[in-house]
Amino acid sequence: MDKVMRFSSNKEVGVFSESSCCLSYTVSVLLQEFGINPPVYEIDQDPDCREIERGLVKLGCTAPVPIVFIGGKLMGSTN
Repeated sequence: MDKVMRFSSNKEVGVFSESSCCLSYTVSVLLQEFGINPPVYEIDQDPDCREIERGLVKLGCTAPVPIVFIGGKLMGSTN
């Protein structure tokens, strides 16, 4: 949960992603087309990936990825 809070609160826009997720890639490209180059946290590249996923669920995320935060506020997924 600590990693989730640190990443999401220190960014104007941040995306939690998985390296093999096509929707995560699409969200990142869409944001870039609006002139936003968000930092992307690849959950599956972190040894604590299950802990991060549990932390995101505690914050109210129902879909696994992509999860978008803007100004520290959970915006949600592609749903």
